[in-house]
Amino acid sequence: MPEAQAPVPPPGAPGEAEAPPAFSRKWWVLVTVMVGTFMGPFDGSVVNIALPRLTEYFGVGVTTVEWVVVAYLLTVSTFLLTFGRLGDMIGLKKIYLAGFAIFVLGSGACALAWNIWALVGFRVLQALGAGMLFAVGPAIVTHAFPPTERGKALGFVGVSVAVGLALGPTLGGFLIGIYDWHLIFLVNLPVGLFALVLAWRVLSYDEPHDQRFDPLGSVTSFVALFPLLLALSRGEAWGWDSPLVLGLFALSAAGAVSFVVTELRVEQPVLDLGLFRIRLFSAATLSAMASYVVTSTVIFTIPFYLINIRGFPVQVAGLLLTPVPLMTAIFGPLSGSWSDRIGSRFLSTTGLLISAVGVASLAGLERDTGTVGIVGRLLLIGVGMGLFQSPNTSAIMGSVPRHRLGIASGMVATARNVGMVLGVSLAAMVIAVREPVYLGRLLAELGRETAEKEAFLRAEHDAAWLAAGICLLGALVSLVRGQPGTGQVRG
Repeated sequence: MPEAQAPVPPPGAPGEAEAPPAFSRKWWVLVTVMVGTFMGPFDGSVVNIALPRLTEYFGVGVTTVEWVVVAYLLTVSTFLLTFGRLGDMIGLKKIYLAGFAIFVLGSGACALAWNIWALVGFRVLQALGAGMLFAVGPAIVTHAFPPTERGKALGFVGVSVAVGLALGPTLGGFLIGIYDWHLIFLVNLPVGLFALVLAWRVLSYDEPHDQRFDPLGSVTSFVALFPLLLALSRGEAWGWDSPLVLGLFALSAAGAVSFVVTELRVEQPVLDLGLFRIRLFSAATLSAMASYVVTSTVIFTIPFYLINIRGFPVQVAGLLLTPVPLMTAIFGPLSGSWSDRIGSRFLSTTGLLISAVGVASLAGLERDTGTVGIVGRLLLIGVGMGLFQSPNTSAIMGSVPRHRLGIASGMVATARNVGMVLGVSLAAMVIAVREPVYLGRLLAELGRETAEKEAFLRAEHDAAWLAAGICLLGALVSLVRGQPGTGQVRG
């Protein structure tokens, strides 16, 4: 299939005359989107390493400073569908440029925060910009590349996400060491401004569609997602059976029902629920969510094992975690390129099966497991995720009509964020429930310190088994996915 040509910008469109030649434009588009998809996860993860310093600087407790992370995650996750829909309506480039501008503005404001709640508020602003970048990035790449190269291109986008997640804690610790926490936000300014100019010059203007916005759908999607993600992320701290958490779950359920009813009635919805009748789209989206549940379970539980059980220093523990994003970064472009030739079903399903074996092997970790045994398990998980993600994302983006690419792109990002929140919440809940059970049994046989470590380790094993089961379910869903149909962006 010949490469789809980008829409011709209107005469006098800013910066278009100076854009790179047409033959190289798609690669510059890819670089631009990779910068945006790097900065979002990087900024989400870099703050984690700064939390102890922020606690000391602002004189607040851990439960307060955690809102710096929670507010960012909730904001990004809640508005992705809305931003994706706006991209389809008013143009992907406009949303992307606005996202970069807001992200840079929010980063500068974060560095100037005078108290913890000002920082939380500015993180919300920063997250709005990041959400715009996340929501339309894959759609921009899909527009720029032909189906024969789409998987490879989206594989490189996946690399930027993996590198951002992996580099955040390491680079954050370095920046804080040479100056202070302000630098983790200030570093975004030159990079963001450069990326903003690059996007302005490189991306083509896509014609706005004659469509109406669905305000009620946007509001009900917020009511469905925000209480759910808040309850999942704070349920362990507030108590899963507390009136507040139960009330949030009830509010989310009511919002979800209202959202579905609204979207079925309006002519131009925020989320076209008809897309879920496309088996390839719905199956690939569900398996994507399962994969991120697994990834976040590993990222959440393994640091506790490495630091609290094995006694590794924080720096060493960080290095030992790199096999997962490293293998994802290596195999992402490869599997994406392979999927352009053989399709997504085999690669995506095989990747999840490999990851399931790797996650299940974490249940075999002991207090004296060697470094090679730890790294080998994480390498297996990383290889599986690398094989899975690029073909699966390509399948989602290739399964929908071209005028719905923004919605599909927002759905990809929403599945990722909801899956990651759900993975951490499930792992924390399993550990909280199972650890006291094991501790009660082990105290009769072992000293308290040893019994506590062993009880926590066994509870982590249970969380690993649960994640492996979810991964297998994701593989089953991936196996029964359909093929692209007529009128879709075939691949």
